[in-house]
Amino acid sequence: MRSSNATHRTFLLLLTGVSLGFAAILWPFLGAIFWAMVLAILFQPLNRRLRLRLPRKPNLATFATLLTCVVLAVFPLTLIAISVVQETTAIYSRMASGQLNFGAYFQQIYAALPSWVGQILEGLGLADLAAIEQKLSSLATEAGKVIAGKAVELGSNTLGFAVSFSIMLYLLYFLLRDGQELALRVRDTLPLERQHKQELIEKFATVIRATVKGNLVVAAAQGALGGLIFWLLGIQGALLWGVLMAFLSLLPAVGASLIWGPVCIYYLATGDFTRGLILAAYGVMVIGLVDNLLRPLLVGKDTKLPDYIVLISTLGGMSLFGLTGFVIGPVIAALFIACWDIYSQPCPAPDAVTQPPSA
Repeated sequence: MRSSNATHRTFLLLLTGVSLGFAAILWPFLGAIFWAMVLAILFQPLNRRLRLRLPRKPNLATFATLLTCVVLAVFPLTLIAISVVQETTAIYSRMASGQLNFGAYFQQIYAALPSWVGQILEGLGLADLAAIEQKLSSLATEAGKVIAGKAVELGSNTLGFAVSFSIMLYLLYFLLRDGQELALRVRDTLPLERQHKQELIEKFATVIRATVKGNLVVAAAQGALGGLIFWLLGIQGALLWGVLMAFLSLLPAVGASLIWGPVCIYYLATGDFTRGLILAAYGVMVIGLVDNLLRPLLVGKDTKLPDYIVLISTLGGMSLFGLTGFVIGPVIAALFIACWDIYSQPCPAPDAVTQPPSA
């Protein structure tokens, strides 16, 4: 007769094997599953209110929540993506034809620099304008090819995108409808104390809500404001640059300045002080102020993470998981801190556990 320890080890081995196999099956659709979970957490309060109003029709309430999610979150992003692809293709065509030459722009900036700056650049070996211009032109052309190639790849992979999108919506429906029951089952399965399980689950949901809502609000605000000032200043591709600023604004501290900063330097170096000063003042006082005010209020306050942890975890998450990493990175960082906080808590003394409470 086998011992109970051997049986337990065998079952753990079997459990690990089937779990890894199931994870391998779900891996191709990991992005769709993750975003279904994120949207379910974000729209669960709305679904709860609709189910209170429609207590006898839970499926109808869930479908109404799903439709609201599609209208508010998915449909606008699809329209923006189509417009960005069109503007990207137009800019790449201008670079290929020579109408848009970043090397020539750099040469104009270099010619407008003071003499002492030119001497510093010569000392650093950066005075060979022809080589730098060629490198910048080739870099811009290669970047345009990559962006255009990604756009073509996205268009040719329509079937895969449609399948992932359908899986996300299908799973989102059931997560909205049965999410509370599934959360209770997950909580009961975790081999931790009830208080610790509740704390970790609440931390997970709070960080996802704060990260997604906060970062998306900041990104949308900075992208819209940046695209607006680019359009008012007559810069071609304002929508594309606005979307890039929104994407880069997911990175705290630097963000959208990586786009409007070089443009501002170009205006100032080429003598267009009016547009340069307008863009500089607008970037610092409007676009930067949005990041400094909204991000700590919407992200840092709820996640209770320092700004440097948010920055490092966001960069690391995006380097490992792509765009989805701006959510996964802070979530892992918050759970890491929460787990170590639980581990560092002193265990209750045996007398305190066994002794009944006094009157």
